[in-house]
Amino acid sequence: MHQHARIYLVGAGPGDPDLLTVKALRLIRQADTVIYDRLVSPEILRLVSRQAARVYVGKATGRHALDQSEINTLLVEQAASRKTIVRLKGGDPYIFGRGSEEALELVRHGIAFEMVPGITAGQACAAYAGIPLTHRGLASGVRFITGHCRNNAEPVLDTRSLADGDQTLVIYMGLGNLGLIVDRLMQAGRSPDTPAAIIERGTTPRQRSLITTIGQLQSTATSAGVEAPAMLVIGDVVSLAGELGPALPEYAEAELQYA
Repeated sequence: MHQHARIYLVGAGPGDPDLLTVKALRLIRQADTVIYDRLVSPEILRLVSRQAARVYVGKATGRHALDQSEINTLLVEQAASRKTIVRLKGGDPYIFGRGSEEALELVRHGIAFEMVPGITAGQACAAYAGIPLTHRGLASGVRFITGHCRNNAEPVLDTRSLADGDQTLVIYMGLGNLGLIVDRLMQAGRSPDTPAAIIERGTTPRQRSLITTIGQLQSTATSAGVEAPAMLVIGDVVSLAGELGPALPEYAEAELQYA
């Protein structure tokens, strides 16, 4: 057992530094080493102490600074030090963040760690686009779904979960398989007129929210030149975006677009 290392798996939230938890902010400022992902925003990285070592381990499609097994090994190696180590992950580490894989690696090596939850991107991006994920009469539940699988395999999209019109669908990492996702939604019986949103770079000053429908989802993304990171929100609650727009941050309201 490594008695001296202090490792924290910390959720950095979706990008806006004001959405960091108090605990996450404290640990980021106290850390001796910060190991961070691609989706940790520049605004949050500026909060890291100048004396701290920074290790980038970001992953983008087809471009990995380190693969997941190498990241796991790095954490184990870092645990041999007497330092305070923050493993900083975008959103929440346990929601499509592979934080549980890293946690299991630490457990298997007898390394003590602490998990610090963060606000997941699906929740925050929708809110910053003026979209409540549940709303009486429009949606009684929400499903978080990944649109990307390991080794670029086709995502497994359960027809029953896609078919329920009373459930808002929040799809992470869906741009690369957008055509497939639209096909599956149609096959599940969702109307092409069902409201849909694409939220690009959510909760950052570069946020752009495109309000459209399932039937126009792919053409909207193409014509607008949408790039990752982007979140998809499917369901009747998207229709509230216009009414709730005045409550959004100024930059988000300015980038609310209807396709």
